[in-house]
Amino acid sequence: MTPELMIKACTFYTGHLVKTHFCTWRDIAIPLTNEDDILAEKMEKAMKYDNFRLQKYIFRLWHSFTEGQKKLLTDTLLRIKKMCHRYKLIAILIKWRDKARHNNKKREDELMLKHELQLLKWRSKLKLKVVAREEFIFPEQSASGVFLAGEIPKCDISLLPESVISQIFTYLTLRDIVICGQVCHSWMLMTQGSSLWNSIDFSAVKNIITEKCIVSTLQRWRLNVLRLNFRGCVLRLKTLRSVSLCRNLQELNVSDCPTLTDESMRYISEGCPGVLYLNLSNTTITNRTMRILPRYFQNLQNLSLAYCRKFTDKGLRYLNLGNGCHKLIYLDLSGCTQISVQGFRNIANSCTGIMHLTINDMPTLTDNCVKALVEKCSRITSIVFIGAPHISDCAFKALSTCNLTKIRFEGNKRITDACFKSIDKNYPNISHIYMADCKRITDGSLKSLSPLKQLTVLNLANCTRIGDMGLRQFLDGPVSTRIRELNLSNCIQLSDVSIVKLSERCPNLNYLSLRNCEYVTELGIEYIVNIFSLLSIDLSGTHISDEAFCKGSLILEHLDVSYCPQLTDEIVKALAIYCIHLTSLSVAGCPQITDSAMEMLSAKCHYLHILDISGCILLTDQMLEDLQRGCKQLRILKMQYCRCISKEAAKRMSSIVQQQEYNPSDPPLWFGYDYEGKPLKKQHEITPLKGDEQVTVAESTHSSEEEVV
Repeated sequence: MTPELMIKACTFYTGHLVKTHFCTWRDIAIPLTNEDDILAEKMEKAMKYDNFRLQKYIFRLWHSFTEGQKKLLTDTLLRIKKMCHRYKLIAILIKWRDKARHNNKKREDELMLKHELQLLKWRSKLKLKVVAREEFIFPEQSASGVFLAGEIPKCDISLLPESVISQIFTYLTLRDIVICGQVCHSWMLMTQGSSLWNSIDFSAVKNIITEKCIVSTLQRWRLNVLRLNFRGCVLRLKTLRSVSLCRNLQELNVSDCPTLTDESMRYISEGCPGVLYLNLSNTTITNRTMRILPRYFQNLQNLSLAYCRKFTDKGLRYLNLGNGCHKLIYLDLSGCTQISVQGFRNIANSCTGIMHLTINDMPTLTDNCVKALVEKCSRITSIVFIGAPHISDCAFKALSTCNLTKIRFEGNKRITDACFKSIDKNYPNISHIYMADCKRITDGSLKSLSPLKQLTVLNLANCTRIGDMGLRQFLDGPVSTRIRELNLSNCIQLSDVSIVKLSERCPNLNYLSLRNCEYVTELGIEYIVNIFSLLSIDLSGTHISDEAFCKGSLILEHLDVSYCPQLTDEIVKALAIYCIHLTSLSVAGCPQITDSAMEMLSAKCHYLHILDISGCILLTDQMLEDLQRGCKQLRILKMQYCRCISKEAAKRMSSIVQQQEYNPSDPPLWFGYDYEGKPLKKQHEITPLKGDEQVTVAESTHSSEEEVV
């Protein structure tokens, strides 16, 4: 190694050491000089971060506060809008109420004015008639009697078109048509229209017409007669054989004919093969007639064998002979207690097309009978079992294969709520339900019926276990908007709560019965005004007031307020003013009704057909005179226990109306008041005045199935 290299090496090594130690010193010394700047930078970053967190926290608080304020402002504005809308509605309703009250008051004033004018006109006409009658009796006193009475313009009915004449004469009975034919030649020609003799009802004149006249009538009109009614007629075989002359006969009613035999039915069947409707109820026919039916009446659709007890199960088997009675749609077997399960099986084999079945007053009818019938008769849509106490819920399970639309039961103690559950599940299209006097039916049944959408008629009369809860649940369903007829008679647990719900949910209700619902008060009855569609209402035995609902029921036709002794003349006055279309009225058991009320009724309600004033002890003969002048269409009049009406006046009235009931004795104790109209306190303290012997005047010149509402 040379010195130069040694020096160079030492220099390099020394430089390397200096460089190394300098860099280390520099790395240590320089940061110490910049530590304040770095710390200041870090502090600045920390302050910025801290300020950001603080701002974020404050912003969150501010945001929450502003959101709360915004929501509070929105709610306040909404409340202000609601209040403004409410006050606006209140103002509108107040104006509407004032206007409605004004219009109602104006309408009532107009009705009252019209009522007073009509009443004055009514009374003036009565005075003129009285004066005319007196001047007719004493013509020497005045020569103006003809002027006062007025001349009646002559009208020749024969000049009217033939169709109009025929329409007029269709409203007459057979007796009236015969009498009209004896007036004159032109009237006789009018009664010879063929359309008038399509339907002949001999039952209406069975007590006065002779068999010779019947035979001659059938011989003359044998080609025109389509419908014959011999109900209750006692006829000889020869007369019944004349029915066979009517080759085009379609409907024949020989019910309650004691002389009808199998032989006479043979003659009728051979001559009238086109019969569609045949009523043999309550006759003495046997299996021989049952053998004839499928042989000749092959198109028979409607057959009634009610209370015919001389045919057997074997006779029902004959219905399948030949072409059979396969077109039969309606069958009535009421009271045929001799029919067994095998008999119903024979009916099922023969008449598979039955749609309407009626079996009343048959205590031998059991669930097995129904099961045997529906095995092959799956088209049944309506059943009527009244007086069948052994039918239970099992029968409804058997009927589940049918599409029932109408069910009617009465007086059954074995039907429970389970029956209604099956109705809801199996019969969604049912429209009529009559379950009257079924004691085991409770509120659960009504709850099961609420989903039904087609139900229009519901009759639960005498179902005493039904209360407000069940009716409310029933009305909460869709059924409430379609229900048209509701019978809740003697449902004694119902109160005003149900009536309020009824008025809210039943806008299409036409017929309502609340008979003897003692917990229904005047407060509840006032809500009935809201049901504007009501045509008929039964409030007998309730606490109705004089003007509870008359003002709102302008289309009311049938009203029953019997046995409401608190009622006065005011209710009749309200009816005369507001319900002039009334056709049926019952005020029986209302002792405060007087002649003045009946005068107003006679002057206004000219469409009245049925009137029951039994127990109205203050009515006199004057009332009957008013009815004769005003209610020309009155057909049925009941005036039992009317002490002040004389026998002579009642006899005169009986010649005007078609049916009348009269009794001048004192009202019985169950009316609740004595012969003076005073309420009874204790029966053993009451000694009623002994009245005249009972007199009943009744003249029935028609066969009507019309009920007195």
